[in-house]
Amino acid sequence: MEVDATKLRQIREAKGLSMRDLEWLSGIKHNTIWRIENGVSKRTHRNTVISLADALGVEPTELMRG
Repeated sequence: MEVDATKLRQIREAKGLSMRDLEWLSGIKHNTIWRIENGVSKRTHRNTVISLADALGVEPTELMRG
């Protein structure tokens, strides 16, 4: 799955969360979140997208490129 890095960052920041906050809420490591937001990781595992979306209170499709 391809996450839209800009959307992820915008949603996270709009909720007033740091990457560390999102790590704590989602269980996804800070380094992984950083890699997604900075475009280093082009493909993201489905479960990672679901965990991030749940932590942010959005649908997984809101994080997807398209």
